[in-house]
Amino acid sequence: MKPVLAVTRQLPEAVAKRAAQSYDIRTQEGDDPLSRNEILALCHGADAALVSVGDPIDATFFEELPDSVKIVATFSVGTDHIDLAAARKKGVIIGNTPGVLTDATADIAWLLILGAARRASEGEAEVRNATWSSWRPTHLMGTQVTGKRLGIVGMGRIGQAVAKRARGFDMEIHYYNRRRLPADQELGATYHDSIDGLLPHCDFLSLHCPSTPETRGMVNSDFIAKLPDGAIIVNTARGDVVNDGDLIAALKSGKLTAAGLDVFAGEPNIEPAYRDLKNTFLLPHLGSATVETRNAMGFRALDNIDAFVAGKDAPYTV
Repeated sequence: MKPVLAVTRQLPEAVAKRAAQSYDIRTQEGDDPLSRNEILALCHGADAALVSVGDPIDATFFEELPDSVKIVATFSVGTDHIDLAAARKKGVIIGNTPGVLTDATADIAWLLILGAARRASEGEAEVRNATWSSWRPTHLMGTQVTGKRLGIVGMGRIGQAVAKRARGFDMEIHYYNRRRLPADQELGATYHDSIDGLLPHCDFLSLHCPSTPETRGMVNSDFIAKLPDGAIIVNTARGDVVNDGDLIAALKSGKLTAAGLDVFAGEPNIEPAYRDLKNTFLLPHLGSATVETRNAMGFRALDNIDAFVAGKDAPYTV
């Protein structure tokens, strides 16, 4: 008899096919976010669980999780939706999917940079809504990207991939990281040993830091005040590193020219003001959303579960 795998969301076709070869899959009929109790119901009698970003895998979840479930694999690199301390207390292994979404997320960061700078959402809306009247010298003038200064908060794999792409735009690259990178990984970027030291050097600022107690709400009014007037912020990290009210105020006042956002606190229930602002370029958390990357993430999650079920160490754990 196959082990039982509880799966909270629909999987990409190739991932689902592989999972079905080894497991008795228990999942929902639709593809909607599930409540804690609904996820626990799926886990009843299961041997493992495959969860996703946004699932409420909190302390109460682990308190009520059936003892049969000894591994929870998440279809993500980030684990801020999981109470890791509660998992350890319960003796549950947590697996994630690192190292496979770097390029896809860096590409989306660059889509946000270009889209926000060049007012792409406004232009697309004009064409789609048939409100484009004519070419004219002052029509939708945006901000040039080439040759400008790019600041990166968090120079891990994704931050480095963003910097690599920035070199093609002849940008002056600055970064903050908890530790300075070896010279051969800096890509000619200038290191700053504090965020406050970085911010004055950013015409564009790209966020690539995890959500931690130290970073949550980090992008607030004091933070924004240290940026040059007219700067552009893009976020592919986590939505809660931004104080929404302060960012919206800076966009309304003109302190910031624009913002490109792929992640939001409380997503998909975002601050309504973001939708009303013309100088926001918004995406629904698409950072890793390519067929190739989502398949790789799913396979990595299954690698964790397969190894654990076989009595081996899961290769990607936190």
